[in-house]
Amino acid sequence: MTTLHANGLELAYDSFGNPHDPAILLIAGLGSQMIRWSEPFCRALAVEGFRVIRFDNRDSGGSTHFGQHGTPDLGALMAGQRPQVPYSLHDMAGDALGLLDALAIDRAHVVGRSMGGMIAQLLACEHPERVLSLTSIMSSTGNPALPQAAPEVMAMLMRPAPDPATDEAAFLAHSLAFARRIAGSGQPFDEAAHRELVLEERRRARGSGGTPRQIAAIAVTGDLRSRLVAVRAPTLVIHGADDPLILPACGQDSAASIPGAEFLLIEGMGHDLPPAHYPAISTALVRNARRA
Repeated sequence: MTTLHANGLELAYDSFGNPHDPAILLIAGLGSQMIRWSEPFCRALAVEGFRVIRFDNRDSGGSTHFGQHGTPDLGALMAGQRPQVPYSLHDMAGDALGLLDALAIDRAHVVGRSMGGMIAQLLACEHPERVLSLTSIMSSTGNPALPQAAPEVMAMLMRPAPDPATDEAAFLAHSLAFARRIAGSGQPFDEAAHRELVLEERRRARGSGGTPRQIAAIAVTGDLRSRLVAVRAPTLVIHGADDPLILPACGQDSAASIPGAEFLLIEGMGHDLPPAHYPAISTALVRNARRA
């Protein structure tokens, strides 16, 4: 992992493949770190002739944290109010753009998952000259009319996690219960692998409490549909048929809002990216990139 200064922040990143190959920029999801894009997944893309770059969003992992801003009033946000928040998804898209600038990359294939898919969509519509292709995975447009996750799933997402510094066992139980709930039915839930991932994210983190601030960033950014008509890059939208957090209709809305977008529904996939789905996703992603 390396850190560099971009968009006024320190961003942690690493890369795979030949630095002279076309770049694929991977943008992580809500409350997660770049290591959710696993090394085997990144290397599978690199052997196809790409430089693969993953990074920690602001307020996660080894990048700058915003703990000094405290926890936003999520109840007010859910009630439709707009309390002051430290940043929006537009700022996070600026981080991705700043990272490309710092690495002297003029144009990249941009791939985002969950919240990262919304950030990728913003990059593609607001900076079309920088985006060669767009792949949005298990994400949404922010359209308020779309169906929402079941109340018990949202309750698990919004429930504050126990402090790992004082009760690591409770923190792990909380994290694993949510991961199990949003996993797909296509393969058994790998509790050992998820436990290892959660512990590695804990070791890498420079701060905590970023997830509520990122939820607030999504909320204040709002509906992207009116902007998405400006996307000109070849676009692929991938969604899991079993996704209980961001329902498949949300991915379909993204595809319908972006001119010429393709939609790929993967049976047995939830709101996660287990190794069993790497071949289908990487193959589709590479095919879309080569359309550019």
